[in-house]
Amino acid sequence: MFKLKERNSNIKTEVLAGLTTFLTLAYIIVVNPMILSDAGVPFDQAFTATIIAIIVGTLCMALLANYPIVIAPAMGLNAYFAYSVLGTHDISYTVAFSAVFVTGIIFILLSLTSFRSKLIEAIPNNLKHAISAGIGLFITFIGLRLSGVVTQHESNLVTLGSFREPSVALTLVGLVITIVLIVRNVQGAIFIGMILTAIIAFFTGQLKINGLVSTPSLPEGIIVANPITSIADVINYGLYGVVFSILLVMLFDTTGALLGIVRQAGLLKNNKLEKSGSAFFADSVGTTVGAMFGTSPTAASVESSAGVGAGGKTGLTALVVAILFLITAFFSPLIGAVSNVAAITAPSLIIVGSMMIKSINEIDWTHFDESFPAFLVIVAMPLTSSIANGIALGFIAYPILKMARGKFREVHPFVYIFAILFLYQLIFLA
Repeated sequence: MFKLKERNSNIKTEVLAGLTTFLTLAYIIVVNPMILSDAGVPFDQAFTATIIAIIVGTLCMALLANYPIVIAPAMGLNAYFAYSVLGTHDISYTVAFSAVFVTGIIFILLSLTSFRSKLIEAIPNNLKHAISAGIGLFITFIGLRLSGVVTQHESNLVTLGSFREPSVALTLVGLVITIVLIVRNVQGAIFIGMILTAIIAFFTGQLKINGLVSTPSLPEGIIVANPITSIADVINYGLYGVVFSILLVMLFDTTGALLGIVRQAGLLKNNKLEKSGSAFFADSVGTTVGAMFGTSPTAASVESSAGVGAGGKTGLTALVVAILFLITAFFSPLIGAVSNVAAITAPSLIIVGSMMIKSINEIDWTHFDESFPAFLVIVAMPLTSSIANGIALGFIAYPILKMARGKFREVHPFVYIFAILFLYQLIFLA
């Protein structure tokens, strides 16, 4: 089934690769429910939904595409969902999950057609890189703010928090521990750093543990399931920009991660991705099912590269990861206690943000008509606490500058359409 011999692998290597990927990605089951619960989603609901989305999406990737890639809630999109969609729109999380559900369905349809690749090709490369960098700044700012390292200021809006505060001190200690592990090339550095920080928090009285295991539960049951009702919610509350923003980020995240990881594994043939439709289908199913139960959009995780580095080349690696996440579903009380201490999870947000911003190197800064729209995307995301706002401003500015230079023919028609839609969104629907 997994073509182990054909890909020069074996069961032992694949299992070890799966364990490596799990340790590298395990922080997501702490951080993601924490972010969602901070926006009002019940923790147990978000935790179990996160596990379900990972298992469903990853099993589809393993069995249909046979790639050693894990599907998991995307960092950045979870923060966007919690702090922008729910934080700035006067809607319930049920309505917000309807938008994610609709996006997942659209992504499923796109994965079955060639329109997906045409849409990706239409977006200027500099805007793609800027979106990733902007999201990195956005989630880093969230990590700094949640932990108290950055606090509100009356005149300057934000300022540095007090290092004498226990939560700030613990965050900085956890950050130092984790970055030391990373530079020492320790597998699963973020997860291990989180464990060590939690141990310190326990002995300093900041972490209270009232239980270890329990049966997985979904207090709210299935949150959304009817596509017609979900589409009506998107229309009634004007969530078009939310759907479009999530869709774009999902396309870029999954495409970039897939190509990079598959290339790392040596599985690209003629520089093309085999079974790309199945791979995108796995991501879209993860998003759709996750929204039904109560978690933010999924994407192919870049952390899967850790497992590939350990020798994983087939879907068996992904299958092992799915099984390990199934086991963790029974540790909700412990993970819930850990997620309640922002200082334990904040370092992971800060570090993942620093990793995402490296795409800024790929932006063409020599031409103003290319660099300024990218700049708007990057700064608008953290300063307006919205991924959608950053994307919108970049897409509006790009065709304007190109037309000013007489290069309007270089802009894909899709970009003009997106610019008009985003401008309408900001003026009339914001």
